[in-house]
Amino acid sequence: MPTPIQGDGTPPPAAISAVGLRKSYGDKVVLDGIDLRIPAGTVFALLGPNGAGKTTAVKILSTLVTADAGDLHVGGHDLAADPQGVRAAIGVTGQFSAVDGLITGEENMLLMADLHHLPQSQGRQVAADLLERFDLTEAAKKPASTYSGGMKRRLDLAMTLVGSPRIIFLDEPTTGLDPRSRHNMWQIIRALVADGVTVFLTTQYLEEADELADRIAVLSDGKIAAEGTAEELKRLIPGGHVRLRFEDPQAYETAATALREVTRDDEALALQIPSGGTQRELRAILDWLDTENIEADELTVHTPDLDDVFFALTGPGSVPHQPKENAR
Repeated sequence: MPTPIQGDGTPPPAAISAVGLRKSYGDKVVLDGIDLRIPAGTVFALLGPNGAGKTTAVKILSTLVTADAGDLHVGGHDLAADPQGVRAAIGVTGQFSAVDGLITGEENMLLMADLHHLPQSQGRQVAADLLERFDLTEAAKKPASTYSGGMKRRLDLAMTLVGSPRIIFLDEPTTGLDPRSRHNMWQIIRALVADGVTVFLTTQYLEEADELADRIAVLSDGKIAAEGTAEELKRLIPGGHVRLRFEDPQAYETAATALREVTRDDEALALQIPSGGTQRELRAILDWLDTENIEADELTVHTPDLDDVFFALTGPGSVPHQPKENAR
């Protein structure tokens, strides 16, 4: 896979790297020699079906579980030789909240400050700042058990940030949240990355990876099936096309006769042209229509989305995905 290059021609430092990461439980191979390189200050998303090993990867890289094999470095620290150094550099927010519902939001924050051995005055200031940043000041004195799901997730992430980690693992952080709460969490994640934080994200929401991630890897049967930007992954899957629909039967017939490699829909007076959906391809089609003085009444573009990529790469038994067409 290509490595991003900085302006001076050197690759950016890797916040997280794994070479040959392996993990088995009994006879079941969960991670079968995967390689990852995540530049600092980026969002990396790991996708895969339930049971694919996403959470295991997070647990290993955050020192909660020991790998069977692999050369692993997080935050510049060798995972095997210096796990304490890794722990000091990272924060982890899981799909199951670490929030204690029996105490207030503020008390949760102060408890985390104590765990990081912050002086009392500094701990109170850090807690107050983070509660304000996450819009939890009004609820700070209320038991966390009274918080909504979105509020608990925000509090959980705020607690993770008490130690100012530069690398954060977010294991399905928006599972079960309503769309508004999910979008609020996305804004928080973008703000963290803008401050230079590296985010390792696992998610079951493909839209989430598309929205947030600089690079995405698809995990299937313990291996990385593909990795790249969202656009690079979408181009791996065939099926992109441009659809032209006509009101005038004569214009339809003229276009259908002149165009090659076209699929006809005589009932709808529509033609489907294979296309990657690039600007150059669209311009060529429009220029051709103008040159031939043919008027199409509707032009729509379909490019494979991450749903198509996911179902194509994670094997048989998947639920078929209905392609989406976006009007242009």
